[in-house]
Order: sequence, then C-alpha cells, then structure tokens
Amino acid sequence: MDFRYLGETGLKVSELCLGALTFGREIDEETSCQIMDRFIDAGGNFIDTADIYSRGVSEEIIGRWMKNKHRDDIIIATKVRFPMGEGPNDVGLSRKHILVGVEASLRRLDTDYIDIYQVHAWDSGTPLEETLSTLDSLVRTGKVRYIGASNFSGWQLQKAIDMSRHMGWEKFSCLQPLYNLLDRSMEWELLPVCQNEGLGVIPWSPLRGGWLSGKYRRGMTAPPEGSRVETAGKLGWSESWTAYDNEHTWSVLDALFAVAVETGKTPAQVALNWVLNRPGVTAPIIGVRNLKHLEDNLGATGWALSDDQMDRLNQVSDKLKPYPYDMADRV
Repeated sequence: MDFRYLGETGLKVSELCLGALTFGREIDEETSCQIMDRFIDAGGNFIDTADIYSRGVSEEIIGRWMKNKHRDDIIIATKVRFPMGEGPNDVGLSRKHILVGVEASLRRLDTDYIDIYQVHAWDSGTPLEETLSTLDSLVRTGKVRYIGASNFSGWQLQKAIDMSRHMGWEKFSCLQPLYNLLDRSMEWELLPVCQNEGLGVIPWSPLRGGWLSGKYRRGMTAPPEGSRVETAGKLGWSESWTAYDNEHTWSVLDALFAVAVETGKTPAQVALNWVLNRPGVTAPIIGVRNLKHLEDNLGATGWALSDDQMDRLNQVSDKLKPYPYDMADRV
C-alpha cells in the first residue's frame, strides 16, 4: 500500500483508511483485532473511529489492540459532536463538550494523543469561534496533532478555514465527506474548497453501504436479508433500498460490472479504485465486517483503471447539476 500526505501537512497516511464503525457493533473484539492486524500487515497505518461508534466501544477496542503495537506507527483519527450522554451539555461542539469528549476518547484509546481529531458535523448552536479556538488549544497542548471536519457544507467549511486563518488558529487539515460512484455532489463545492485550501479528503462510505460491493444487480426487487441496505431501511439510514432503487443506480452498476469483467477485479475493487484515484482524494475509508471483505477491499490498491474505464464510470455516474453549479459550468 502506498502512502500519501494528508493535504498540505507532512503527515503520511496509507492510501486506504480502515473504518472502525463496525467494531463492537456488527463484529466482536476478536474479529476487530484480526482485521486491524491484517490491515497493518498489508501496509496500512490509518484507522478512523468516533466516540459515538458503539458509544465508545469502538475506541476501547482500538485502545486495547494498540497496547501490543508501536503507537507512533499508527495514525488514529476520531470524532466528537454527537450525544454521549443524556445531559444538555453531552452533545455539540461547545468548549465544554469538546474538552470532555477529547479526554474520554484519550482514556478509551489508552493513548496520550490523538493524531486527527475531527468535528463530526456542524453545530449551529455553538459559536464557531468557540469550537475552533478550543480545537486550536488541543493542538497547542499536544493532545491532538491535527484537526479535521466531517459532514460540513461548502460554506461551513470555507467559513471555518477563513476564521482560523484570520485568528491565527490551527486550521482543518482534512475533510471526511460522503463520496462514491453513486454520490458525487461533494464535487460541486466541497472538493474545490479542499483542493484550493490544501485539505486532505477522506471519503466515507466509498461502497455506499454495499450498493457498490457486487451484491446488487439490475432486476433485483429487494436487498438481501441481513444486508446493511436492508438494515438501513428498517432504521432510516440514508443508504436504504428506497433511496437508491432507481435507474441511475442500475446504470452505474451495469457499467461497474462491465469494467470489473474487463479488469479481472471485483466490483468493490473497481469502485474503490475509482474513488482512490479521483482528484483531491487522500484515502477512502473502508468499513468491513469480516476478513474476507477486508481482503477484497485491499485488492483495490496496486493498480489503476485505464483512462477509458475512468471516463466511462465518470460519465455514467454523473448527474445533472442544479443551479448555480450548472450555470458555472456553462460560463
């Protein structure tokens, strides 16, 4: 696995990031540790989690696993924002919640520092100055090495960057957005901001909850039993069957399977390779439930789609842009 700089920083991360959302939820601690061991053996060094994942259990699993590892060889990213308790201050991006959150994450991870500390989403109830100044203080004290954002809109991200620059505070080094062959709207504003401002891009859900894994084909009328897409429908997650059962999805999947046959790769490997080689992308976050899934995902590295194959996937996955993005393209 190759390494890439995280945006304009000097931090080198593996070109695939291992997501820990499933740790302690879909998979137990033993399997989680086996997956992390295999990921490291394959050359990876980048693991992403969040305090909200299994209410801290994901971080705890990673912390116990790291006891037998050389800490400085591993890049750990985690997040803060969502409720971790029932109290009125147990949620958001206030100074109080961030400081409580970072200390709790440090304890669960059993480490002295967090490599990348990310705000999980915008908080309209807290002044941005309060959030950014608090994050800056964490970098200055050494508890956090770099900071990032996830699930921001374009104006929110640009405002945060501009404010940090104006105040002389540490600015975001990366953005974690939804990005895959079925979801490309981040290209309209978020990706240009990241490229212009030097942020690394760490896409989440590059296989869109399994839609791009090879499990789904034109003609299906329902998701497989026990699949993440079926669960999404029951729990109201965004990758549900009703959200993606449309002609655009099936056209993308038709092209994906065709390219997979041409390359001798699996559909998941092709979909990941596409994201991996998009402009501005640092490292897609892969989320797996077993070692078989991990092995398949690892096969997305070490090769590249041809220009023709990239063009075909780009064209079929593109959507008509709404105003003002369509007008911007025309002029």
